[in-house]
Amino acid sequence: MRIDILSKEYPPSIYGGAGVHVAELVRALRQLATVRVHAFDGPRDEADTTSHPPLAGLADANPAIATLGVDLAMVSACEGADVVHSHTWYANMAGHLSALMYDVPHVVTAHSLEPMRPWKAEQLGGGYAVSSWAERTAYEAAAGIIAVSGAMRDDVLRSYPAVDPGRVKVVHNGIDTALWTPTANPDRVRELGIDPDRRSVIFVGRITRQKGLPLFLRAAAQLPPDVQLVLCAGAPDTPEIKAEVEALVEDLRATRGGVVWIAEMLPRADVVALLTQATVFACPSIYEPLGIVNLEAMACDTAVVATATGGIPEVVVPGETGWLVPIEQLHDGTGTPVDPAAYVADFAAALNEAVADPDRAHRMGQAGRQRAIESFSWPAIAAQTLEIYQSLRD
Repeated sequence: MRIDILSKEYPPSIYGGAGVHVAELVRALRQLATVRVHAFDGPRDEADTTSHPPLAGLADANPAIATLGVDLAMVSACEGADVVHSHTWYANMAGHLSALMYDVPHVVTAHSLEPMRPWKAEQLGGGYAVSSWAERTAYEAAAGIIAVSGAMRDDVLRSYPAVDPGRVKVVHNGIDTALWTPTANPDRVRELGIDPDRRSVIFVGRITRQKGLPLFLRAAAQLPPDVQLVLCAGAPDTPEIKAEVEALVEDLRATRGGVVWIAEMLPRADVVALLTQATVFACPSIYEPLGIVNLEAMACDTAVVATATGGIPEVVVPGETGWLVPIEQLHDGTGTPVDPAAYVADFAAALNEAVADPDRAHRMGQAGRQRAIESFSWPAIAAQTLEIYQSLRD
């Protein structure tokens, strides 16, 4: 069986959880079947991997239109595939059209959904209507849909009621616990501006509305002054959210030391070193289908404080591997807290409980790593995914 994987992100161009998922899934699937990858941008020198750069004629087009141009270029490259499997709306239309052209099953993995991210209209303008159309069309026609959590499956069926529930299967995200493993490197941590001998709270993620960074920064203001705040945060969606985050960071720096903001994308070894030394990892997301970042932290023996939303409760076990912060959210697709001040106060309380007892937090981190090993391995996820492909070919 030849499986063609279609994705915007693929190494070395990864900026989010979907890209991590694709890279790890491909690596595991290639132990079981023939896999070809089609990814945006490039160039890449990996065997059976094709890079598709933006079309020159669409260089000045809305990003959504430029995306569809790349999708069209991908279609001809998929000839000969037995199954096409697309990831995120960026590649969904390439999978949909390939299925029509070559009469093969199209599988979609639901990492996130456009109806759940209406703030993207700030970023794409009218292109958000285009991306929403592309996603809806692909989902409603797909032979199979893989949701990365039970909560994500519920979101798919709620957002796209025309989809047959029998076509939506749950296969969790995974983590390579050989690559993400506790690795102390105090010298490198110091080079990055953090004191490894002091308590710290770390955030790793893009600067987007869904990641909840502004809410987290407000909560962090309530931490003891000796607790360091480490922000591995870049790739802002819009100038507005970038400016908001910059202002909040400056407010924190005006009243406390130990606020370290690393805006560039760090290599995995540096992220592992930072996670390993952290007292606790913070995930203040208001929309998170599963949250690979939580698994990465857990695999590094780091306890997690996270929002009880989306698929996060399927990963973080409160009182065992970390803390889940309750949230009541608006039902307008944004995930915005009904009472932002209450959510910030609750998140701050959980953070303070975590840093107040570093030994307890470390025990939770160790339990988190064990959970990651036992429940979220990529070989098992690849095997489940292959079973879905095979069922669609029978």
